[in-house]
Amino acid sequence: MRGVLIIGSLVLLSGFFVAFNATKNPISVYEVDIPVGFPELEFPEGNALTQTRVELGRMLFYDPILSVDSTVSCASCHNQTLAFADNKVISPGVEGRLGMRNAPTLANVGYNPTLLFDGFLKTLEMQVLVPIQEHAEFNSNIVDIAEKLKKDSLYVRMSVEAYERLPDPYVITRAISSFERTLISGNSKYDQQVYQKNNVMNRSEKRGMNLFFNELNCVECHSGFNFTDFSVQNNGLYEVYADSGRQRATKIEADRAIFKVPTLRNIALTAPYMHDGSIATLEEVIMHYESGGKSHLNKSEKIKPFQLSKRERKDLIRFLECLTDYEFITNPAFSNPFE
Repeated sequence: MRGVLIIGSLVLLSGFFVAFNATKNPISVYEVDIPVGFPELEFPEGNALTQTRVELGRMLFYDPILSVDSTVSCASCHNQTLAFADNKVISPGVEGRLGMRNAPTLANVGYNPTLLFDGFLKTLEMQVLVPIQEHAEFNSNIVDIAEKLKKDSLYVRMSVEAYERLPDPYVITRAISSFERTLISGNSKYDQQVYQKNNVMNRSEKRGMNLFFNELNCVECHSGFNFTDFSVQNNGLYEVYADSGRQRATKIEADRAIFKVPTLRNIALTAPYMHDGSIATLEEVIMHYESGGKSHLNKSEKIKPFQLSKRERKDLIRFLECLTDYEFITNPAFSNPFE
């Protein structure tokens, strides 16, 4: 390991040094393009977006150095072409280990008031620690990761430029969070129709939109600009759940088998569905809700049976496909910087 010495505004490592001075090197602010209909992003104190913070976070997001054996990165489970979700029921971690939950999309994750299917963690900075330490994910230690990063001159330089400190847990969690806050998706066919006032949706898609918003009132849970009310609910998926849901974190029986309502943006790309990836297609998801779900003590009162014709079901699926943002899944600003 290289020797490290900090003297005033100089960070010295054997073979090179990095100087920083906030007054002489003005911060390059990262401009976020907020889509029409979206609220402004909020940032935690001390972690406003800058170019270097976002780029450092992007590198860390794609770098398998975060896992104990350098085989798995954040991007291993959150693929850009799949709207930063995965197409596997459960994404494998180090040594092929499997956890219990399906990888959710990171689209618009910076707007989430709570994180994980538990809806329990309050900040992205806290969430970053979860996969790092999970045995079935990275099985690593953030302090050990920081030591590895200190041996890389580029990571050292960027850490100092971004946060005026060497790579450490503070830098790692905040940089990755900064990159994730830029993952904004708001240019789907639906957005073009509703917010940009372009008549791009066909008759089937419009009929499906009417079903979604009016006849079926799906917006009781999937409301707002991000198609979620961010609440936690039981949707009657099982009578007995292998995963205790939010109750795992709170230990409260009323939270058993309660999971966060997911965003429906890019939903056509994020199969399989549900917290455990147990439903393969959108049609099967709709049929689950048509059935009214299974009995469970904590099942939401909003889950009630209904009936659709074959055409109506097709129309609803066509509308959900209108929530796909193709610009988002091809944006080079979000892609792997190592390729």
